[in-house]
Amino acid sequence: MKVLIVCVSVSHGNTRKVAEAMGAVLGARVVEPEEVTTAELGEYDLVGFGSGIFSMAFHPRLREFVRALPEGRRGRAFLFATSGFPVLMGPMTRLLGRRGFEVVDTFSVRALDTVAPLKLVGGINKGRPDAGDLDAARAFAATLRARMAVTD
Repeated sequence: MKVLIVCVSVSHGNTRKVAEAMGAVLGARVVEPEEVTTAELGEYDLVGFGSGIFSMAFHPRLREFVRALPEGRRGRAFLFATSGFPVLMGPMTRLLGRRGFEVVDTFSVRALDTVAPLKLVGGINKGRPDAGDLDAARAFAATLRARMAVTD
């Protein structure tokens, strides 16, 4: 199974850590949206999309990348996020669906959040994602890999 992970990680590098943990299990290449073309997406059996959450939404660069994709059947995808608070996956899941992806699963993990006014107290979820969170990301990836192998 050929896997690609497209992620945006800007504030503390948390999303990249999670993407790389999953990527190690899935044998996936981890890239920023600007590092992959629409044509390349078609070469993968599974594509992961992830970012930190900003103003209760996935990062604008990731959303714009997906919005810019032409409509058409694309294949399977998964969605992941890092956030200081609970994540609403529905809007991004629907956007991926409109661009032809079948979202097979989602994953989110708490991470350091220093958005104002939280910055005044040093943020929330200090030290996260931690080893346990990265283990959870690897376990998610292993389960995903096993499920995709069964459906192939």
